[in-house]
Amino acid sequence: VWLAQSSLGSSCFSIASFSTSEQQQQVAVSLLLQTLQMFLARTLRPVSRSLTSVRAFSSSAPSQDVLKQRFSEVVPAQVAIIKDLRAKYNDVVIGTCTVDQAYGGMRSVKSLITETSLLDPEEGIRFRGLSIPELQQQLPAADREPLPEALLWLLVTGEVPTAEQVESVKANLASRSQVDDYTLELISKFPKDMHPMTQFSSAVLSLQRQSKFAKAYQEGVHKSTYWDYAYEDSMDLIAKIPQVAANIYRHTFHNDTFIAPDTSLDWGQNFSRMLGFNDPAFEELIRLYMVIHSDHEGGNVSAHTTHLVGSALSDPYLSFSAGMNGLAGPLHGLANQEVLRWLKGFQQQVGVGVCDTESIKKALWDTLNAGRVIPGYGHAVLRKTDPRYTCQREFAQRHLPNDEMFKLVSAIYEVAPGVLTEHGKTKNPWPNVDAHSGVLLQHYGLVEDNYYTVLFGASRALGVLPSLMWDRALGLPLERPKSITTEALLKELTSKK
Repeated sequence: VWLAQSSLGSSCFSIASFSTSEQQQQVAVSLLLQTLQMFLARTLRPVSRSLTSVRAFSSSAPSQDVLKQRFSEVVPAQVAIIKDLRAKYNDVVIGTCTVDQAYGGMRSVKSLITETSLLDPEEGIRFRGLSIPELQQQLPAADREPLPEALLWLLVTGEVPTAEQVESVKANLASRSQVDDYTLELISKFPKDMHPMTQFSSAVLSLQRQSKFAKAYQEGVHKSTYWDYAYEDSMDLIAKIPQVAANIYRHTFHNDTFIAPDTSLDWGQNFSRMLGFNDPAFEELIRLYMVIHSDHEGGNVSAHTTHLVGSALSDPYLSFSAGMNGLAGPLHGLANQEVLRWLKGFQQQVGVGVCDTESIKKALWDTLNAGRVIPGYGHAVLRKTDPRYTCQREFAQRHLPNDEMFKLVSAIYEVAPGVLTEHGKTKNPWPNVDAHSGVLLQHYGLVEDNYYTVLFGASRALGVLPSLMWDRALGLPLERPKSITTEALLKELTSKK
């Protein structure tokens, strides 16, 4: 009591001293223990870094939070690997930056660590080492497509979950999923002409009032426990996103006819039902969509922004909202709706049902000769067909082979790479994920393409928030690259001659 009183004030001492009833004494003891815990967190320091690792990841997770417990168990091994790697190779150069890269968006500059996924120019995205076909084969599924809960376990722990572990994640998210009345009321008051992504980012910021990370930081918890609160915030946010995103859709396009959540359903299925769809095939599409759009290593705008803002110890709500503002840009998350609009115009140009090679080729050349691009083709890193495009194509072949827009997309796929190669101005003439996703959503009746980026954002939470958990678990520092002026660069370059 004296330690707490001297460090944090006399309030706890006076409560303990003058509480007389048994109930008051129990409250006083509880307050006193919390106060002492705060004091110890502020004053005691571990003896060594190795002891810090062991102590920091002795998780206080309740037994039912199996994911958090497993996360706490796998982190120390990764910490040890990184510690050994840095001890041996700290001064080794892993990449360079040319003048062209400095002015050209830092493409291919190796300067970030992201544990959850890796993008290979030839193979495409790998989630914890697994390709998309491998995810479809190995992750537990409701029907055929992987469950988002299974992917979440994989990205957090690096391990393929069992069906039982996936059920524990499902129950965990369900227990966290209730959205506060203030945020729901806020969504219902947004102007109808406010872009759905602006609504989404704003609603996430509204949820920030509940941040456990921000509260713990204000209370002075030791930095070795930051991961715990980042995990809590991230899981809370992932759990609430389906209702937040669905309510934005129902508010903007369906006159505030909201649909209550059903937490007995899986994450993707519940999301689909709250959007207003009750079609098992569409539910499978949503599961697939959420999985394949979740993560794309750490250099893309939404992932990097979330990481960058989080490196300032902004809580996961603030960090994710910032990432969503990046996703809302035309060169990132808005691309799929732009592809769909282009496809509709292209269909009018060649005629509905016209998919012959010569007509498609002529229309593509007309597009390029007019100084426009063929949207949905090319990628900053990939040099082959995006596997995310391929799995959507396979889904369409199974579920909607006779859809006219799908037939057009398939015909363009057969012709466009050759046209773009002959054109000679595209490094990668193959389709990316955006070339297909809008067509699938349209087929099932989700025709409001202004909303598509919110779907993208909901899925991206499954990737960038586990990365944020790992950022705090590994103690990654504030990101602060060096910038220089053009004048300084010229001086440096000319002085070397």
